[in-house]
This record gives sequence, structure tokens and C-alpha cells, in this order.
Amino acid sequence: MTSRTVVWLVARREITAKLRDKGFLLSTAFILALIVGSAVLPVAFSGGSSTYDVGVVGNTGQLEAAVLAQADAGGLDVELRAYDDTDAAKSAVAAEQVVAAIDGGQVVVDSSLDPALERVLNAAAGMLVAQERLAEAGIDPAEVAEALSVPPLEVVPLDTDAERNAQRQFIAFLGVVVLYGLMILIGQYVAMGVVEEKSSRVVELLLSTIKPWQLLAGKVIGLGLLGLAQLLLICVAGLAAAIAFDVLAVPGDAIGAMAHVIGWFILGYALYAALFATGAALVSRQEDLQTVLMPLIGILVAAFVVAIQAAQNPDGVLARITSLVPALSPMVMPVRSAAGAVAWWELVLAVVLNLVAIALVIRLGGRVYAGALLRTGGKVKIKDALAGS
Repeated sequence: MTSRTVVWLVARREITAKLRDKGFLLSTAFILALIVGSAVLPVAFSGGSSTYDVGVVGNTGQLEAAVLAQADAGGLDVELRAYDDTDAAKSAVAAEQVVAAIDGGQVVVDSSLDPALERVLNAAAGMLVAQERLAEAGIDPAEVAEALSVPPLEVVPLDTDAERNAQRQFIAFLGVVVLYGLMILIGQYVAMGVVEEKSSRVVELLLSTIKPWQLLAGKVIGLGLLGLAQLLLICVAGLAAAIAFDVLAVPGDAIGAMAHVIGWFILGYALYAALFATGAALVSRQEDLQTVLMPLIGILVAAFVVAIQAAQNPDGVLARITSLVPALSPMVMPVRSAAGAVAWWELVLAVVLNLVAIALVIRLGGRVYAGALLRTGGKVKIKDALAGS
């Protein structure tokens, strides 16, 4: 068999095993629920419904017109229902058919009145009183209304792209949160798989037919494809929910921000997965795994913290420097790119530096992996692994 076939067989084995793993499926479902919830919850808890059913007692056409006019000006959706007498209106309020009922100079409510609706009803009542007093003084209310009618002030924002930039940064930051979680999750899957095979001596059977680098490449590629599929699924589900609930102002910008996150996930995963697998090859027990993974997880945590700071100041010195450091740039660069604070040469340089780092890690890590994989017992030192490769 060719090397490509062998690598693909290992990758397919990793994919199949994880798709049968309930923990992997549950984690994917949890992340999906979290992302969709981030789009749904702001709508659900944005202050409640702005649609109000209000009862009106008697034939009060002028009052209805005033209420609807004030509701329109206040951005509320008010529907009026006419009732013949006070008892009918009170029954409707008690039965929660309407939230309030206007009866002469009073408003009947069950327990309390929404402040926004109260302002609308008071303004409408005040308008009617003013019109009556003007009519009593011999002044035509329509002429007064026309004289006082002035066009609204035109709002001219200096930063026309502020909302779009804020949206892109939010999407990118949310993507970085998911990317951070997937990096740790998939990286640990790679590491645990290496230790499991090593401790059970399965690796000895595998290495009797394939080469160490083929086993390493298959693991990294297989789990990487799963992680990429997870990320794509999460991005599509989150974007669909955001569009459905009208959370996004410009969906195209969100797609661009997601594309950056996906691209940097591929680069970041290739680097960290090789590091996780190399570190895992140095130990033979799951109990010892965290000791070698802790420094790598610490770097990921540091990258995430820097990404949070970069979201607040994307053009700062810290953000500019860390966005070029291979171990940190997969977290920092998507946030800076979404804010529009990245020059084209910075993006190209960051990608090149990451590719160089990936090549070096794979070359050196592959030697450590090959030299340590068949050593059992205690923790293997890196120099001993390199000597045995």
C-alpha cells in the first residue's frame, strides 16, 4: 500500500471510533446548543414583547387615533379592542385578553402597567386634553399641530461602519471561543489516543506494519477532519439561527469572520495536534498525561486571554506582536482581522510563520514520536526519544 493509503486508513479509523463515542457526540451537541442559544437568548430576553392589546370603553374614536399615533411614535405595536361598558372591559383584563383597558380618565389593569405602554397612554390622554382646551379657546387644534410640526433631526454618524465592525468582532470572538474549546478537546483526543494505544501495546502491532510518521499523520488528519466538521457545523447552525432571529445586520460580514476563524483553526490545529501527540508519546499512562499536556494547555489559555485583550484594542502593540507568534496567532489574528486592523503583509507573514512552525514541529515532533512510542514504563525524556529515533 502507498503511504497515502496507509495514512487515510489510520485517519478513517480515528473518525469511525470518535463517531461511535457518546462523549464526542454529546460535546458537539452541547456546543451547538450553546452557539444557537447565544443567538436566541438575546431575542427572548430583550425586554419582552412590544405588542399590547388594549381595551377601550365606549365610542372614543379620537382617543383611539391618539393612542395609535403615540404608539407608532414610541415604536410600540398596540391593538385596540372596543368594549360596550366598564364591566366587559374589566372582565377582559381579568381574563388576560387585554393588558389594560381605558375607561374615561382611568386605566384598568390586572396588577401593574408596563412603563412603555403607560407613557404612550399618558401622552395620548394629554394630547386629547390639549386639543379640547384649544377648541374651547377658539383655536383650531389642526392649525396648531401643523405649526408645531417640524421634521426630525437627521442623524449623521461619523463612523458608518461602527455597527458592522462590532458585529464582525463579536462573531470573530465567539468563533475564537469555539476554536479554543475545540483545540483543547481535539488535542486531548489525539493525546489520549496515543497513550491508550501505547499502554495497551496496540501500537506495537501497528508499527509492525506501518511507520511511526504514518500513524501520527493519520491520527492528526482524522481527528482534524472531525474537528473541522464540528466547526463548520457550529458556524452554519449559529449563522442560520442569527439570520432567523434577525440578530445579524450584515450576514456577509459574519461569513467573512467565520472564514477567518476556520482558516486559523486549520493552521492552529496542525501545530497543536502535533505537539499534543508528541507530548503524549513521552508517557505510558493516562495518569501522567496531564503533566506533559499542561504547558501546551497553558499556551492555549494565554492565547485566549491575549485574544480577549486584542478584541478591546486590536491595533495595540500586544495584539500586533502576538498575532505574529505561531502559537498565539490562531487565536489573536481572527479578532484583529475582524476589526480591520490587520495589514495584508501582517496576515501573509503570520500565515508563513505558522506554516514554518508547523513544518519544524512535525519534523522534530515526528522524531520524538518515533523514538518514544515503543518505550514503556516511566516518562521518556525528549533527548532519549531523539536518540532512539
